[in-house]
Amino acid sequence: MVVMILEKVPPSLRGELTRWMLELKPGVFVGSMSALVRDKLWIKACRKADDGGCIMVHSSNTEQGFAMRIWGGCRRELVDFDGLTL
Repeated sequence: MVVMILEKVPPSLRGELTRWMLELKPGVFVGSMSALVRDKLWIKACRKADDGGCIMVHSSNTEQGFAMRIWGGCRRELVDFDGLTL
C-alpha cells in the first residue's frame, strides 16, 4: 500500500498520478504497486512538484510496518526517535 500527499503542486502532476493511484481527495493518493513503480512515481513527483511538497508513506519491513519520505516545501517534518519515525 502506498499513500502520497501532494501540497501546492501543478494540476498536471496530479493528473499523471491518477494513472497509477486513486485520488481520494485533492492531493491525497492511494494505491498498490511494485517497489520499482513506487520509486519511479516518487522521483517523478519530486521533479515536477515545483515549489510544492510531497509526502509518501509505504509498507515496509520496519517496526512500524511502514516507511515515510518527504520532499520540498511541506508543513511537516520527519524526526527519527530511536528508530521510530515521527
